[in-house]
Amino acid sequence: MKRLYTIVAVGALAAGGAFANPVAALDKDGNIVVGYARSSSGWMQNYSVPPTKAGEIMIEELNAAGGLLGKKIVTIYADAKTDRVESAKAGQTVVDQGADLVMVDCDYDFGAPAALAAENAKLISIFLCAESALAGIEGVGPHSFSGSVLAAVQGAIMAEWGFKKRGYKTAYILLDDVLEYNKGICYGFDWMWRKLGGEILGHDVFKNEDPSIAAQITRMKGLAKAPDFIQMCTYVPGGASAVKQVRAAGINTPIGQGSSMTGSHWHNCCPNLTDVYIPEQGSIYGDDPNPKVEEFNKKFEKNTGARPESQYVYPGYVGIYVWALAVKRANTLDAGAVVAEMEKMREEPTLFGPRTFTNTLHHQNKAEMRIMGVMNGKAGVADVWKLSEAVPTEVLFGQEYKY
Repeated sequence: MKRLYTIVAVGALAAGGAFANPVAALDKDGNIVVGYARSSSGWMQNYSVPPTKAGEIMIEELNAAGGLLGKKIVTIYADAKTDRVESAKAGQTVVDQGADLVMVDCDYDFGAPAALAAENAKLISIFLCAESALAGIEGVGPHSFSGSVLAAVQGAIMAEWGFKKRGYKTAYILLDDVLEYNKGICYGFDWMWRKLGGEILGHDVFKNEDPSIAAQITRMKGLAKAPDFIQMCTYVPGGASAVKQVRAAGINTPIGQGSSMTGSHWHNCCPNLTDVYIPEQGSIYGDDPNPKVEEFNKKFEKNTGARPESQYVYPGYVGIYVWALAVKRANTLDAGAVVAEMEKMREEPTLFGPRTFTNTLHHQNKAEMRIMGVMNGKAGVADVWKLSEAVPTEVLFGQEYKY
């Protein structure tokens, strides 16, 4: 992966001072306004507040280097309250207060109403860490993007890494079908596994709130042969419960997950948890192969009082970075011109992996990620894997699958 991100790169965004006649919706003091219409209350705050803080660090770095287009960047906030109606209100609030960019909740379902308020005003919106293919053009409109990596890409990476690097040949899929995000992980895994010639011995479904998956485990144990690999498509807390039950049943098969299982807070579900693997954009554990990631982790800790608890901190930093880079290249805040520059980005280096946007997809259908492994209760980087090809559109939207 290309390595770019240093303070020098931040300075490059702001270098040159004021530019000629930027089109801007500046506040009364002549500042550029970033509006955060995301949840600071309700359960979604656990996903949206950390990447907001990361974005604030990026803004702080930009301002320290002279701002953007010769202007200081300021932030405003409205609480979406983990509620779709409140999300729409929050989006409209920051739009009415003069936001030039609107940052919205991590989850597509909760962030979309705020993003639509921005879209109606022809303003750019960026999902803090949404990983559904709907977060962008398809679900919101031409001014909407996500700073993260699609769920289907996560699943495809786990399949390709498991098959090619670990030599797994048979797999079992266990889908928590509550969210479209979960389905996306399974879509990507299923596509890549079959493409490589792997055999899927079966798949089953459960719901995150299910107290027991005993029936699913019984069916798995009843297979004529045990799978080499189990791919779970879920999130905490139901994902932790599922892992616990699988291990308690004596099934020690390696387990793959999606990025939603990031962090070590759930690892105490199982004593000496082992052979669980999660694709992430950077390591929160201090062992990332790129030392700049750990520098960021320490800066985050200094600014907030705690290290990042999950990889979902990182897309909030990336989202502001790619937008600011596009503004600099467009030499204006005009949303149409900035969108055009973002859509030209191909493998654009960022601190947390390259980003590509096109006029048909404002998300990542291919990526390089760290494979975080949990062995004997300890988490860390087990490998780094770059997906060999983009996940096709029909896979991203699950048009081939009926789970």
